[in-house]
Amino acid sequence: SAAVARAKAALDQLDIQEGLDELEGSAARVQVDQKRMINARADLNQLVPFKYDWAWQKYLDGCANHWMPQEVNMNADIALWKSADGLTEDERRIVMRNLGFFSTADSLVANNLALAVYRLITNPECRQYILRQAFEEAIHTHAYQYCIESLGMDEGEIFNMYHEIPSVAKKASWGLKYTRAISDPQFNTGTVETDKELLRNLIAYYCVLEGIFFYCGFTQILSMGRRNKMTGVAEQFQYILRDESMHLNFGIDVINQIKIENPHLWDAQMKDEATQMILQGTQLEIEYARDTMPRGVLGMNAAMMEDYLKFIANRRLTQIGLKEEYPGTSNPFPWMSEIMDLKKEKNFFETRVIEYQTGGALSWD
Repeated sequence: SAAVARAKAALDQLDIQEGLDELEGSAARVQVDQKRMINARADLNQLVPFKYDWAWQKYLDGCANHWMPQEVNMNADIALWKSADGLTEDERRIVMRNLGFFSTADSLVANNLALAVYRLITNPECRQYILRQAFEEAIHTHAYQYCIESLGMDEGEIFNMYHEIPSVAKKASWGLKYTRAISDPQFNTGTVETDKELLRNLIAYYCVLEGIFFYCGFTQILSMGRRNKMTGVAEQFQYILRDESMHLNFGIDVINQIKIENPHLWDAQMKDEATQMILQGTQLEIEYARDTMPRGVLGMNAAMMEDYLKFIANRRLTQIGLKEEYPGTSNPFPWMSEIMDLKKEKNFFETRVIEYQTGGALSWD
């Protein structure tokens, strides 16, 4: 037909070389020593040979640990939530505030990955994991929505909480300021200042948003699960925490690899900025703990949570080569280490097996 003839004619006019020239990176076969975390000139569409085996392994581990929210039975949670005397006012506040924060927080992280970080990380095996992480963030948002819907909460109120609750709004605003520059489609790395801007973003999102901002809420919800309350919500938070722990470890590896390949970026000013970012994030999470827990509840109080967050902050600082800023702090919630231990046959809440295919290979930091 005439339409088929036109299609063939159009293909005859196709400039193949022009198309190849538009691909990211050079047209030659990729050598391992050409691969870099940022500003690489190698073809980004050639996955192998691997340079960062740890990134590919994390991708494989993430796939092996796949889960979906609707696999979790919410019947007991629904009955408890609807019961007039099932939960205290303080417990209800904790559930609602945490679902309010997390329901939008993972969307912010996913947006940052999809609209900024993926484009700027110039390594294909790391990009492969970033795509897996972005999907997991979507699963987490799905999980919060599943909890909110199952419990019959006011969805508009919960999803808009990051606009209405000051401590929630401050955390969201703090994170957003670090994605503003690099999410501009015109932004590119390649100068000292733009490379540092990307590094700031990675520290903000991996070390603070995923490495500090999640810990107060997760500790609160998992504590409820230990007391056999809201076990369906707690089980989903346990799966999410396992995923987020791997995200954190991936981000720290990326940050440290950028430092190794670009030591000039990690100067005294950048070290001070990174320290301040982690300390600011810690203070924001302490304020959030006080807001969600004005009175002691669940075997914990805001002062204990402050100690725990300082303990976590020290870990984040040392993981990227900075000194501890809260000397002498210890973990007041040792059961959190137990709940993160994947080398067990049953879920902490005794509801289902959570040891996935390669779960034993994961580390929790």
